[in-house]
Amino acid sequence: MKKSGWTTAIICLLFVLICYVDEISLSSFLKPAPSPTSTRIQGNGNPEKQARELKMKTLSASPEIVAVDSKVNKPDKPQPISCDLSNYRYDLCSLNGPTILEPTTSTLFVSDPDLHHPENQPTQHKLRPYPRKWEEGVMSRVTEFTLTAAPATAPACTVHHSAPALVFSAGGYTGNLFHDFTDGFVPLFVTSSFIASGQDIVLVISNCRDWWLTKYADLLPQFSRYKIINLDNNTDTHCFPSATVGLISHGFMTIKPTLLPHSETFIDFRALIGAAYRKIPNYYRRPVTGRPRLVLVGRNGGVGRVILNQAEVARAAEAVGFEVVVFEPNSGTSMREAYGLINSSHAMFGVHGAALTHSLFLRPGSVLIQVVPIGIDWLAETCFGKSGRDMGLEYVEYKVKVEESSLMEKYGKDHLVLKDPKAVVKEDWSNIKKIYLQGQDVKLDLVRVRRFLSEAFEKAKRFMERDD
Repeated sequence: MKKSGWTTAIICLLFVLICYVDEISLSSFLKPAPSPTSTRIQGNGNPEKQARELKMKTLSASPEIVAVDSKVNKPDKPQPISCDLSNYRYDLCSLNGPTILEPTTSTLFVSDPDLHHPENQPTQHKLRPYPRKWEEGVMSRVTEFTLTAAPATAPACTVHHSAPALVFSAGGYTGNLFHDFTDGFVPLFVTSSFIASGQDIVLVISNCRDWWLTKYADLLPQFSRYKIINLDNNTDTHCFPSATVGLISHGFMTIKPTLLPHSETFIDFRALIGAAYRKIPNYYRRPVTGRPRLVLVGRNGGVGRVILNQAEVARAAEAVGFEVVVFEPNSGTSMREAYGLINSSHAMFGVHGAALTHSLFLRPGSVLIQVVPIGIDWLAETCFGKSGRDMGLEYVEYKVKVEESSLMEKYGKDHLVLKDPKAVVKEDWSNIKKIYLQGQDVKLDLVRVRRFLSEAFEKAKRFMERDD
């Protein structure tokens, strides 16, 4: 009995061992192979933390979730029409896709695939592409454009272009030389530099008069090698790969390099002008006397700011050593001839006014003397002082004294008009035009003006010896 008891115990023990081994083998067979991304949770740790770590590792390794994440992080698709309407001076819109221009209705259509879905409504913007947004009266004379993403209603193309369009207006104050540049060509330079990135553009111009195209026939091709589309006499439907509507303005006669992709400056703009008018008449290459040439910019009566003793000032300039040429431009003055005269000169002298815009034709290093009548210091600096320095000119300001202004005789020396012009203008902004621009002439103190001219002569002579 005792022997059989031990035998029974041994048999039971062997049975338990066999079952244990079989269980291990069976479980090993049924258990899936470890995944490359599987992670063991170690014992003796924070279970919640370990679970989070496991979840993060699993998520980062999951191909399906990576695909979803890549969609989430993908940049948004560009809008068919994107606009910046926040600037005080201008509005600017970009049509970011194939664009159709219908001139008879001043409408631009841009392709938008999303509009094939009937629940989507077309985007629409309206703007007047001229950079004086704050002047409602002026802007009312500028053609308004409609921009819409509605391909279903767009007309068929009759003319195809491979370059994008830049659409703007030559309306507003166009015809005044200063405004032609401060509201036109300077913003056109800024905008083309900002959007083109080395590629060519097609200029599409509204309110575009034939005389304007003729006057600036040398300058306009510097911005595009393509034929200009004059919307005032064009009825063809044009197609472009994209379009920009509007002009960027950095301010009156201002170019801010930090806002441009390639940091262009006013000197670059002056170089563009030089390239446009490089074929100047040979007569103007050098002063015939071998002395520095001073261009005395004259103004005709009836418009204000006339130098009443201009002939005496001219003789004073000759007396200090200048060769003097009196230049009295009008609306019919040839830009090429004006450039030929001024670019070959060494100094310019004149009262603040639109005609001083011709100072853009002076070479960097030349001398510009601006006569500043009473009450317009800010205008003089804003319009020609800053741009003159930015262009590399030797800028000199001749500020008119009370005794040199015709306002003294009209109002008296102690009148507020002369004692505190800022207060007069603050009371009514129109006074700056009525009193200080149109209502004032100057008679310059010849002793004082000669001192300015003598200093200018020395600078001009050094410039002539260095650059001619």
